Amino acid sequence: MGRYDLALIGFGGVNRTLAELMSQHGDRLAEELGFALRVVAITDLRAGSLVDTDGIDLAPLLAAEPGELSFAGLAGGSADPRNEWVIREVPADIVVEATFTNPTDGEPALSHVRWALESGKHVCTTNKGPVALAGRALKQLAAEHGVGFEFEGSVLSGTPVLRTAEHMFGGLEITGVQGIMNGTSNYVLGRLEEGIELSAAIAEAQELGYAEADPTADIEGHDVQLKVMILANEVLGADLRREDVFREGISSLTPHEVRDAASKGLRWKLVGSATRHEDGSVDARVTPLALPAQHPLAGISGPLNAVAFHTDLLGTVMVSGPGAGRTETAYALLSDITAIHRRHADDDSAPTRPVLKETHRV
Repeated sequence: MGRYDLALIGFGGVNRTLAELMSQHGDRLAEELGFALRVVAITDLRAGSLVDTDGIDLAPLLAAEPGELSFAGLAGGSADPRNEWVIREVPADIVVEATFTNPTDGEPALSHVRWALESGKHVCTTNKGPVALAGRALKQLAAEHGVGFEFEGSVLSGTPVLRTAEHMFGGLEITGVQGIMNGTSNYVLGRLEEGIELSAAIAEAQELGYAEADPTADIEGHDVQLKVMILANEVLGADLRREDVFREGISSLTPHEVRDAASKGLRWKLVGSATRHEDGSVDARVTPLALPAQHPLAGISGPLNAVAFHTDLLGTVMVSGPGAGRTETAYALLSDITAIHRRHADDDSAPTRPVLKETHRV
C-alpha cells in the first residue's frame, strides 16, 4: 500500500478537522481508499510552522485548544508560518491549502497554490478565490508540471457538484446551471419569511456558526459570485471575470416583502446562475428571486445548498447537500486527494510528479 505525505497550509477548522479524521480513522481510511496519509508539515498564521519529514504526531496538537496552539517550542517548530519555504522545500506529495482568501485578488491562497504547483506538488484547496480568479492559469501550470489541482470543496463544500458534472453527465450537453450556494443567505431569507428583521436573522446565523463575524460576503452575494464563476468556467467552458457576473445581495429585502411573496406561493432565494447561449456566450448573475413553489430550488431551506443543471436530454438535474461545515469540507479534501491518487498514481509520463512513497519506508 502506498502513502501520501501532506503539507497542511492553514490549521483552522477545515484542515484541523482533516487532521482529526486522519488521527482517529487513519487505518480505516487507508483500507477503504487504498493508500495511507501522513502529515509532514503544518503552517498556520497564529501557531507558526511545524515540520517533521518522518511524520507529525497529530494527537497532542489536536488536544490543544485552537487558540492556544503554538509550534514555536516544538522540535521542527517555528513561530513563523514560513508558508513559501514549507510549500516549496518540504518534501510533501500533496499541499492541502485551506487558508483565508481575498475575493478581489485571491491572495494569499493564490500564491500558496502557485508555489506548490511550480514545485511539482499536487494541490487540493477549499478556497474559491484562486479557482474563480485564476483557475485556467493554475490548471495549465499543474499540467505543465504533471501534477493534480483539485478544488471540489470550493463550491458546495463536501457536496460533489463539480465531479457530478464531470463524471456523471457523459453524453449530455449542459446548457446552464442555477443554484442556491450560500447557506447563510438562505437561512436569513427563511427567517425573514417568519417575520424576523434582517439584523436579528444575521445575528442568529452567526450564533449558529453559519455566518462569519463580517457577513458581507454572504449577504451581498460576493461568495455566490465566485462560485458562479467556478461553475460557469468549469462546467460551461466560460472564462469569466468578476466584472462579468452581475451581483445583487439580499440586504434590501424586508420581512414584509418576503412574507407577502410567501402568501402568494413564492419563496425568495438568492440564486446564482449561468446560461450558455447558442453563440457560445455565457450570461452569469447573482440575484434574489421570488421562485414559484414548483421550482426545483424553492424547497431548499435553511443552510442547505443545491445546484440545478439544465441539460439537453434529461432536463433539469439537481444535486443538493450541505454547502458548509468543517467535517463536510474536510471530506471534500479527502475526495480531492482520492481524485489525485486515481489520476496520477500510475502516471509515469510526468517526471516532476512527487513519488508515492511506500508505507514501510521512513
